[in-house]
Amino acid sequence: MDFSLSTAKTNSLLDLLFQPHLPVVSLLLLLETPHPNLPSSSAPVTNFESALPPAHYSLLYRDSGLGGGHVIMLGADDDSKRAATEALEAAPGSLQVGGGVNASNASAWLDAGASHVIVTSAVFRDGKLDEEALKELVRRVGRERLVLDLSCRKKKKKEKENSTSSCSSSSSSSSSDPYFVVTDRWQKYSDLEVDAGTLEALAKSCSEFLVHAVDVEGKSAGIDAELISILGESSPLPVTYAGGASTITDLERVAESGKGRVDVTVGSALDIFGGSLPFSEVVTWSRREEEERRRRKGKGNN
Repeated sequence: MDFSLSTAKTNSLLDLLFQPHLPVVSLLLLLETPHPNLPSSSAPVTNFESALPPAHYSLLYRDSGLGGGHVIMLGADDDSKRAATEALEAAPGSLQVGGGVNASNASAWLDAGASHVIVTSAVFRDGKLDEEALKELVRRVGRERLVLDLSCRKKKKKEKENSTSSCSSSSSSSSSDPYFVVTDRWQKYSDLEVDAGTLEALAKSCSEFLVHAVDVEGKSAGIDAELISILGESSPLPVTYAGGASTITDLERVAESGKGRVDVTVGSALDIFGGSLPFSEVVTWSRREEEERRRRKGKGNN
């Protein structure tokens, strides 16, 4: 992500996140490393500053009828943990938490008020899925309270390794270059191709997917419609897409490309963070989209 909100003791990042039938906020805390789409020597970029604490934004979204958001800590220090706890306590039971979550601390975060824990590096690292670590997380907190964060990037077919994922029994039949899960700050390809086989296998160990489109993340240059289409066709679970959305048109394209089955995050484009996209318009759009999904679901049941 490419913007921060400064409080008295910590920097925070916020996104607006739309999950199935419920639009929510994603509150990310303490950006400490350069963005992957910036030169490696770049320092963290602050596009917007606020003296308001994390709880303010949790309450703003709650009072706007938005619940079920997630808090992602990008720092392991005490200030980051305190800020995350403040956000959780402001809306107990309605926020997910991630960033440094592993088997040893997942239960504590749930006890602190998180509805779910989001995991990335605890199970995806060094270009591999740590299946034993994933099994241990499921054993401790249950798959119904676990969200898997998948960062995805295209890989040219000529660079594709002749390896088979333990979670994927098939490869994409499309002529386009396939997408793979990447690890280690989005720099290392895993052998997990983003396809129906991989998503079906991973779905046995979680209740939701959070998917980052690495090729467009943080650029505010439009969405990755091809990846969204794959997710809409292949994901057996609720899935939220992150990357490039900055206009209402982008939100409409996500809904269209994902066949109404993929949700979307909006970040620094929002006017409450210094952008040009009115927060009120996004909330209105999400409610309209939610109602349309209900209508389609009801029509399908008749």
